Amino acid sequence: MSRQLVSPATSPRLLASAIGMAITATSAPHLAYAADASSKDKAIALDATSITGEAQQESTDYKVDKASSQKYTEPLVDTPRSVTVIPQQVIKDTGALTMQDALRTIPGITFGAGEGGNPQGDRPFIRGFDAQGDTYLDNVRDTGSQTREIFAIESIEVSKGPNSAIGGRGAAGGTINMVSKKAHLGDSFDGGFTWGSDQTQRYTIDGNYQFTDNAAGRLNLLSHQSNVAGRDSVNYDRWGVAPSLAFGLGTETRLNLDFYHLESDDLPDSGIPYSIPTGLAPARTKANPDKPDDGGDSSNFYGLTDRDFRKTRADIATIAIEHDLSEALTVKNTLRHGSTMQDYILTQPDDSKGNVNNGSVWRRANTRVSNTSTTTNQTDLFGDVYIAGFKNSFSTGIEFTREEGERSSYNVNTDTTPATPGGTPSTNCTPAMIGAPSGFNCTSLSNPTPSDPWNGAISRNYASIDTDANTRAIYVFDTLELSSQWLVNMGLRYDHFETKYRSRAASGATVVTNGVPVKGEDTSEFVTGQFGVVYKPAENGSIYASYATSATPPGNSLGEGSEINPLGGTPDRNGNLLKSDMEPETTKNYEIGTKWDLLNERLSLTADIFRTEKDNARVQVDSTSFENAGKTRVQGIELSASGKLTDKWQVFAGYAYMDSEQVDGGPLSVTNGNELPNTPKNSGTLWTTYQVTPRLTIGGGAFYVDDVFGSVANTTMVDSYVRYDAMAAYKLSKNVDLQLNVQNLTDETYYDKAFSTHFANQAPGRTALLSTNFHF
Repeated sequence: MSRQLVSPATSPRLLASAIGMAITATSAPHLAYAADASSKDKAIALDATSITGEAQQESTDYKVDKASSQKYTEPLVDTPRSVTVIPQQVIKDTGALTMQDALRTIPGITFGAGEGGNPQGDRPFIRGFDAQGDTYLDNVRDTGSQTREIFAIESIEVSKGPNSAIGGRGAAGGTINMVSKKAHLGDSFDGGFTWGSDQTQRYTIDGNYQFTDNAAGRLNLLSHQSNVAGRDSVNYDRWGVAPSLAFGLGTETRLNLDFYHLESDDLPDSGIPYSIPTGLAPARTKANPDKPDDGGDSSNFYGLTDRDFRKTRADIATIAIEHDLSEALTVKNTLRHGSTMQDYILTQPDDSKGNVNNGSVWRRANTRVSNTSTTTNQTDLFGDVYIAGFKNSFSTGIEFTREEGERSSYNVNTDTTPATPGGTPSTNCTPAMIGAPSGFNCTSLSNPTPSDPWNGAISRNYASIDTDANTRAIYVFDTLELSSQWLVNMGLRYDHFETKYRSRAASGATVVTNGVPVKGEDTSEFVTGQFGVVYKPAENGSIYASYATSATPPGNSLGEGSEINPLGGTPDRNGNLLKSDMEPETTKNYEIGTKWDLLNERLSLTADIFRTEKDNARVQVDSTSFENAGKTRVQGIELSASGKLTDKWQVFAGYAYMDSEQVDGGPLSVTNGNELPNTPKNSGTLWTTYQVTPRLTIGGGAFYVDDVFGSVANTTMVDSYVRYDAMAAYKLSKNVDLQLNVQNLTDETYYDKAFSTHFANQAPGRTALLSTNFHF
């Protein structure tokens, strides 16, 4: 298998460059206009889209007043839980290109690393709890591990604290909802290209066309190629298309047809190994945790350019129809079918071969071929109703979901290690074995060679693990207005979650062990809820207290996450295969907070104190058995600010303090009292912009994350860091603007993903991005 470095001369880049030249050519008259405009003392229009009739006008504000989901029955200022919305303007100003880029602006969210069993892709931790399976697109679960793009995303909504009542199973730490760009009335065209350091070339088009009084279409296109600052060999190449059609806009019945397609073909980053191998002195301890060791050069890449690759695909089709039964009552049905695919072989810089501390790195191959499909139908009824003279803002609905996952792998023959003098295969990677003696499976810590001519063998392993799941759910939410000052927020959801699993041989037959088929099943029924009381001392502010729960059943992630999945195939003490009798893990959250819209409601300030406890956590009590015996806890405070300090000065900032603890790790645990992995005690973000003149805006930010443990044993760690960013935007005319972003301004070497063992992922170094944007 062969992979080549991204080159400016590759055909995708030539195609992207041609698109960029075409866009530039169409802008010539507007560039000429800029010179004329500069001689006139006139302000240039700030909005990017021209609108007609009921067209949507693009907001430039950092403050958002309401979440997109009708399940949040009140504006955010009156919602008794922590909800942060990253609007389009923050995404643009910070130069974010992926979901992970955008989420760095919210404190209390970190990312974990993937490998083989735990898949590559976005693995966010919210308030210390793994949220890999808790991402939604337009309020429908987005199953399947992915690295999510944002070229067709309008905003990102993060709800912190247990959220199963709204999102369904999982959601122990919260949920992430991505709001897509949809067709709307009015004509507009936004196009742009970004050229930057490390051969970055990115092209986007966002066009909306109204073709009748009540119908419109929208098309978003993406082409992206880049290497990674500060990392040898790594490159990313992806393209996407997202069409949207809308009918009946402005009428009582509305139909939306949306489709999303994204493909990628990358040479992925294999990370940096930890320095102390397990079982070798000096031993890893909580007092002396192991940290990444790059051998003296932070750009070192330990993978193999002729072997490693990662290809992904996502296809999501949605049909949504909405009808106003009256001015106060609406019914909506959403039908969604989506599928995702991952196909990769990547090198994990493994520290388990007696290496690293002697200057060598074992190139362990992590492989995966997985396909996940999801079909969901949600029917919602929402609106306002008066009962006994009291106003109720409610939302109720039902959900039916079918999910199917299939995971297989590659056979990668690395058994080329020479025998030890005793004649048995060596289990170590020593300096003498670097390069050819190990078949290039062993490389130098300080000076790896990614272009090594690896001479192992690769073949597809069609044996797989197949997982199916069915969800049936009913839910209701209501905000009861007792008076102008007192509100009661309530929510309740019932889920019936059934999942089945089997191990399948390459022939397709179910694997049989000791005469017993390797398969299992679990049926979980659970009720989750939320309850909050809101007191409004003024119209623009609230004080609240709330309680919320979540439930995470066995098989929650369909093999697309890191969970222990005791659904079957695990023999008990007598050698019999188990049928799962595990109960769902349960999480509860207590929260007290306050929210205020100040400065003529231009600025939102929030503060809350929370305590989240997970009970009934699944733990392994011996080599063959699991029990619901664990307990973890995270408590802390959060502060946030978003909006305008003045007409020209905007801010988007936050701070989170999290005190985490493994309260009970089960009968065999030696980790009681330890901090939870990927849970920094302190984290803070600050992003701000100032409009110096009607044409010129400058901005910058700082992002701080405290030390983070990679494992619950607290024996692996990545250090704290501060990252600084800066930007400047200049409007050449009402149709053309330029924007320069410099990310990681000081070229800080830091790690933004910590795996429990073996390795951590290094973040990009200093990156400069210059964007030219066109608006018509």
